[in-house]
Amino acid sequence: MAGAFVGALILLACSVIAGWPIDPSAFDATDPADIAANAAVGTCVTWTHPDASDLREVGCGQPHLLEVTGTADISGSYPAGAAFPNSATWQRVTQSSCTASATSYLGKLDPDGRFMVGALQPDKAQWTDGDRSLRCGLQGSTPSGQPLTTTGSAVGQDQSAVYPAGTCLALDGTTPGGPVSCDVQHSYEIVGIVDLHGKFPNGYPANDAQQSALGQLCEPIANAYTGGLNLNQYHLTITWNSIKQESWAAGSYRTNCEIGKPLPDGSGLGPIVNSVKGVGGGSSGSSGSGNSGGG
Repeated sequence: MAGAFVGALILLACSVIAGWPIDPSAFDATDPADIAANAAVGTCVTWTHPDASDLREVGCGQPHLLEVTGTADISGSYPAGAAFPNSATWQRVTQSSCTASATSYLGKLDPDGRFMVGALQPDKAQWTDGDRSLRCGLQGSTPSGQPLTTTGSAVGQDQSAVYPAGTCLALDGTTPGGPVSCDVQHSYEIVGIVDLHGKFPNGYPANDAQQSALGQLCEPIANAYTGGLNLNQYHLTITWNSIKQESWAAGSYRTNCEIGKPLPDGSGLGPIVNSVKGVGGGSSGSSGSGNSGGG
């Protein structure tokens, strides 16, 4: 899952020296600048404006967009006079500078899990003034790498990138995005969650073994969810994502069973509208599919 960055935070004119306040004792918990400068590791923050100018601290039990894991100084790579990074560069900088603190904070980080590495970054004016400091953190993420609000601290959570049954994921071009209502165009409908650890308690399973196990697990789940719908009739298929070794090592053993509409040329997914839950009218029977989507 590709890393992403949080939009530039606009700090106020009173902030000096790399954008941080001179006197930490003057911390104002309602000032976005002070929050960005002084938020301790483990603090959760959120915002609604694209530039994060309304940044505010919230309890981690409330929906939030970033959980602080540390700070990073990138002045060694970007000295005075360096050009302001573009979006792609910020993504690379965030990954290279903040992944270590995120991994240390969690103990193990699933690179394809539900959390991605993010950062609060200086805006152009602060960059020109010499600010090279990042506030590193963890964010919830869609399959395509867009930030999602999360609830609860990331520490100790299962990092498997799964969604509850009944969740539909947006169609972002030909790839899945974040959760949307099932009555609008979407890419996948989640029909269940399976845990492979019970099937493979002695270590990471090879991809072929995973595919076989997931087929056995997901087909009856999809069949029960749809009420025995003949998926082929609607050019739909059962699909799932196999688990990578790095994710398994981080303790991510769960994956989703999904129903989607692969494009005939194999380039991605086509649009689906409305839920398939119970459409078949029964609780058993053949799904008419069984094709897998490895991932």
